[in-house]
Amino acid sequence: MATVGRNIAAPLLFLNLIMYLIVLGFASWCLNRYINGQTNHPSFGGNGATPFFLTFSILAAVIGIASKLAGANHIRFWRNDSLAAAGSSSIVAWAVTALAMGLACKQINIGGWRGWRLRIIEAFIIILTFTQLLYVLLIHAGVFSSKYGPGYRDRDYATGQGHGHVPGTHAGEHKAGVGTTTMAV
Repeated sequence: MATVGRNIAAPLLFLNLIMYLIVLGFASWCLNRYINGQTNHPSFGGNGATPFFLTFSILAAVIGIASKLAGANHIRFWRNDSLAAAGSSSIVAWAVTALAMGLACKQINIGGWRGWRLRIIEAFIIILTFTQLLYVLLIHAGVFSSKYGPGYRDRDYATGQGHGHVPGTHAGEHKAGVGTTTMAV
């Protein structure tokens, strides 16, 4: 029943992963050209905001790719214990991507000649800010209703009484026949 959020989040996760990989490739190429002093390349250009924008674009791409790996694990298992890693890493990835978007807007606002690679990075960062936010909202949709996915409402999880609870015992009580021995080394 909780496949509604999973069916929507999985393609969005794949789209964001591909876009983050493209941003990482182009931003790395541009930063390499900038460090080598080759800013007069026809597909590069830039202005005063370029080094900061490229640095935060690479940072956002690397964190976004790592976030998508945790997200793929969550999509695979679709449980609330995998939601913690996927949710927290996707929020951090979105925050750094939003910071890079602010620098992209500043770079666009300053103006000047910007090559096609810089314009692609700017466009992808702006698009990724919104698609990453949508992804964060989708994987956290289970908080509002269990039909959208796992949430943070599993009350037995904290007490350790989940599905493995032995009937007739209280939390922490030992039941005869249940082994509690430790191995001596």
